[in-house]
Amino acid sequence: MSKHSAWPKEIKPSKRGDAVYRAAGHLLRPLYNLPMRPEMIGMEKLPADGGFIVVANHVTEIDPITVAYPLFMRGVLPRFLAKDSLFRVPLLGWLMRQCAHIPVTRGSAQAAKSLEVAQAVLSSGGAVLIFPEGTLTKDPELWPMTGKSGAARLALATGAPVYPIAHWGDQDFLPQYGKPRFGFPRKKVSIVVGDPIDLSDLLEDRDPGTHYSHSQLTAVTNRMLDRITDLLEDIRGEKAPEGRWNSVLNVRQSPEQ
Repeated sequence: MSKHSAWPKEIKPSKRGDAVYRAAGHLLRPLYNLPMRPEMIGMEKLPADGGFIVVANHVTEIDPITVAYPLFMRGVLPRFLAKDSLFRVPLLGWLMRQCAHIPVTRGSAQAAKSLEVAQAVLSSGGAVLIFPEGTLTKDPELWPMTGKSGAARLALATGAPVYPIAHWGDQDFLPQYGKPRFGFPRKKVSIVVGDPIDLSDLLEDRDPGTHYSHSQLTAVTNRMLDRITDLLEDIRGEKAPEGRWNSVLNVRQSPEQ
């Protein structure tokens, strides 16, 4: 393995790492609250003892902190699947490794390793946070776009409960690929936790450890994105456009296409 690899020798939550994680969280929370005013709904739906998956929409770079906020308030330390380049950033990379976040190297054999580590986190009673879109949405109106298969693979492999979280308002403070907008009044950020997504009909024929069909992965991914979109419609007070934005083709199309 390259000496520049983002992977440490072992990715595993530890008492020391959790202490660092909590300290960072307590430090970041008041800093986050300075420019933003989070309003959380449904936080009590999240289990307080881990062993679940969280899926959320991805609008801007600060989203991981926003989505982790209600989990942290519940005493749960979520582990993120994040692109491996972040683990090479000085200080940030050290912090992410200490917190046992999981690097993802797309298009490589280590992509499968990322899911194996995520499965181990869940089996040990931890929580894993995934953005099913895989990256910031390219939808012109910032609705969830077509997704990747990682979250679906993890759900099929583990059968763990999946909780949707939708949020809106981050982009008013930090536009996509833009600079922070400080000032008063603080930017309102709405964060809504939904009920667990019912995947029972899609999970009943699952065979952990096997390869899943494209149709299985697509069905699970679409149901996740549908629930996130439903919650986001309530927050935004408007209906999402028909279909989802395909970032490869740069068109909006139905999920079945």
